Amino acid sequence: MTSLIGLSGSLRRDSFNSSLLRAARSALPDGVDLKIESIAAFPLYNFDDEKAHGIPVPVAALKDALAGADGFLLCTPEYNNSIPGVLKNAIDWLSRPAADIPRVFGDLPVAIMGTSPGAFGTTLAQNAWLPVLRTLGARLWTGGRFALPAASRVFDEDGRLNDAAAQERLEKFVRGFVGFVRETRGSIHATESK
Repeated sequence: MTSLIGLSGSLRRDSFNSSLLRAARSALPDGVDLKIESIAAFPLYNFDDEKAHGIPVPVAALKDALAGADGFLLCTPEYNNSIPGVLKNAIDWLSRPAADIPRVFGDLPVAIMGTSPGAFGTTLAQNAWLPVLRTLGARLWTGGRFALPAASRVFDEDGRLNDAAAQERLEKFVRGFVGFVRETRGSIHATESK
């Protein structure tokens, strides 16, 4: 079984990006599990708090989940042409302490996707994530891009993706990422066994 962790960068109850993650989960091939995690309980990062109280329980649990996963699906909104603050805050927490970055993110296959009501999807936010993920040592999948525009028209009132062309693109995207995850994880395990 291939295990993926998915994170939505929106805290909104009816988030389009959370809906997109659920649609991605339903588009996965057999033998793949996508566990959608939440960042709602993460406090704002403050080094003084970390020093005084350590890593918060929800952060530690998600770090362990990522460290045990085969891949990571980052579903980002786009706020003011860039990264949403709550998701950047979560990644900042997940990278603490710095000595733990290789365990959590090192060589972890990551795909970025997102949707927004605007005409360009989340292209600028996805681009803004590239140096962050590179710094963390993640293994970014560059075989496809999924930035879905006009979110209010392609999701119904129950948060279901109701656009056939978008659904077809999403299936192709997630299947491509799963192939990359399986290939990457297989090559890492083969190297480790030598």
